[in-house]
Formats: sequence, C-alpha cells, structure tokens
Amino acid sequence: MTCHHLPIIILAAGASSRMRGRDKLLEIVQGAPLLRQQALKARAATTGPVLIALPDFPHPRYQALDGLEVLPFAVPDADEGMNASLRRAFAALPADAPCAMVLLGDLPDVTADDLAKVAGAVDLDSDQLIWRGATQDGAPGHPIVFHAALFDAFATLIGDSGGREVVTQAKGRVTLVPLQGSRARRDLDTPEEWAEWRKEQMSSPS
Repeated sequence: MTCHHLPIIILAAGASSRMRGRDKLLEIVQGAPLLRQQALKARAATTGPVLIALPDFPHPRYQALDGLEVLPFAVPDADEGMNASLRRAFAALPADAPCAMVLLGDLPDVTADDLAKVAGAVDLDSDQLIWRGATQDGAPGHPIVFHAALFDAFATLIGDSGGREVVTQAKGRVTLVPLQGSRARRDLDTPEEWAEWRKEQMSSPS
C-alpha cells in the first residue's frame, strides 16, 4: 500500500535570525517568494492537505500564500524551536492519515518531482517507518515521510531537534531516497548563502 494522498507539512515558522533583517522565506525565487514556491511544489505533489506552520498572525508570510489551497496555522511558541511546529502540525493531521511528509521551508532546490519521488517510495505494507530524501551520495535530508505509527511521538517533542528523536525511535527502519545533487540538504540561512546560490543559478544552464 502506498501513500498517494499524504498530508504535507511545511515548516515555515522560524525567525530567519541569521538573515540580518531579511526573511529568507520571502526571498524571491523564480518570480515568487520562496514560501509560495514551496507551497506550490507541495500542492503539485499530493492531493492531500498541505499544512504550513507560520509565526503568529499577522505576518507577511501569510500574504505570500494568498489564493493557494493550503492550510496555514500559527505557532505562537515558534521561538522554542522547530519542535513546537512539529507538535502542532502532527496534532492537526487528519485522524485517518496513514503517513505524512515534512518539508523544510528553506530548501529552494527541492522540486515537486522530488517530493513525488519520496512519496512514491512509501510502502505501507513494508516494515519501514520513515522514507526520506537524501543527497546523491546518500546523506539523509528532506523531505521526510513518517508512518502514522510514529505520529504520537511528536506530541512530546521540545526544543529545536527537528524531530531527530522520532527518527531514532524508528530504529533503522528508514528508507533513503536519493535526490539529485545536494538539494535534499541545501538550506539557505544567511545573506551570503543566498548570494552564492543566486550566483550559481545565473551561471547554470537553463
């Protein structure tokens, strides 16, 4: 059994604290804010719900999602770290969801096809509990699909571990899905990283 209609959770409630006043999720990528691009990729990859963790309303990130068929929700305790978003997101999932995908908001190179590839690797009849994107050379990254058997573990997470405890709980029952290059792990947290990335985009063949 596969998981074609899986919910996708986008983590986008962080403060962009290393951007020195800019918001990395509102950086323009291919004509639109990165957050909107991530939401569009998720929307293209599933017929299930797309839940987006955001800072408390009002915030400009909400406007970046105007008109999209997504479910934004506020994370008032987002300054605690990523686990606050994960707790709230997994609590908000449909009760009958057999699995769910988590995607970081700041991975600009991940494509809708990448999300679909990871989702397509899910086999709910196997003994695996996690399916996750990896770099071309096998380093684990994002997106990550979690089996429903792990959902309850998110309820007690605290801090900013990004759910590593839940991955540990899977005890190696993890399938890695290689994606091209390093895009499963390349996030852009500083103005310098954004500048380097844009330089690479301009020099790469279209």
